[in-house]
Amino acid sequence: MLRFFTISIILLCGFTAYAKQLKFTLDGRAQGTTYHVHYYASQALITQKMIDSTLHVIDESMSLYKKSSLISRFNEPGKCSMAIDSHIKNVIQQSFTVNKESKGIFDITVKPLVALWGFGAAHITTFPKQATLDSVLAFVGMDKLALRGSTLCKSDPRVAIDLDGIAQGYSVDVLADLLEKHGIRNYLVELGGEIKTKGAKANKVPFEVAIERPTGAEGSRFVLQLSNRAVTTSGNYRKAYNYAGKRIHHHINPIDGYPSQNNVASVTVIAKTAMEADAYDNVFMALSATEGVTFANRRKGMEVYIIYTEGNTYKEAFSKGFSRYIKN
Repeated sequence: MLRFFTISIILLCGFTAYAKQLKFTLDGRAQGTTYHVHYYASQALITQKMIDSTLHVIDESMSLYKKSSLISRFNEPGKCSMAIDSHIKNVIQQSFTVNKESKGIFDITVKPLVALWGFGAAHITTFPKQATLDSVLAFVGMDKLALRGSTLCKSDPRVAIDLDGIAQGYSVDVLADLLEKHGIRNYLVELGGEIKTKGAKANKVPFEVAIERPTGAEGSRFVLQLSNRAVTTSGNYRKAYNYAGKRIHHHINPIDGYPSQNNVASVTVIAKTAMEADAYDNVFMALSATEGVTFANRRKGMEVYIIYTEGNTYKEAFSKGFSRYIKN
């Protein structure tokens, strides 16, 4: 039996101050998880209320748990078009890009399929039949969405979108923009394990993030040194259940309607923005380790670390530039 391990991102932040640069930390809860904002400045420049208010606005836009949110209203049966705000527009535009570059692997219209496999509001008691999957696949696909200015349209009123695979990373970028607007140039923002950094700690050392490694790997973890980069992780242990002797994962293939079945256990993605890293970690989870490394090597500014299984053993794969971020 394979023993599933936990991937955790540990923030390694200094607490020193120099040249009147003090460290400030804001912690809280949002989007069903926790957030931590660390920044360096000569004085406090943002408040907890500012962080919470920013995240509340994003929830009112993209939270599937709020019936009054824009995304919930767009997903209502019979709705064919709706005016959207800048948050959804930014995420939709990035989603179209990732969908094209991944050849359809990343697809925000998989919400009905996610529900069929028990990852929505209700759990399943039997696997969906092929006829049921085929009927739902008829209105899955980002070719059924169109963005016309600030209006989002769907060609089939049954189309429903799920932005969970990209929205949290986007939220991190929005918080980073909030810090930037208040003159903060050295910070680390973390929300639910999605991280974005800028500048360095007060001792001029890059921000450090520890990544746990599987049992048997050289060392129990390695430390990434990041500046002006984002990092996210995704794993098949987070949203999964055992059913009829199979491990069912929440990463659904939008092409055939079935949960992805490969030997990738987790991925860690480094990119320029948290939204980009968050979106592409879904793609890497659907590819084989070899395909994932090749995919990353073709993209400027993106690196990936993949943990996969081979028999009863965990193995690792790295894109060609990932080692540049590992602390010696």
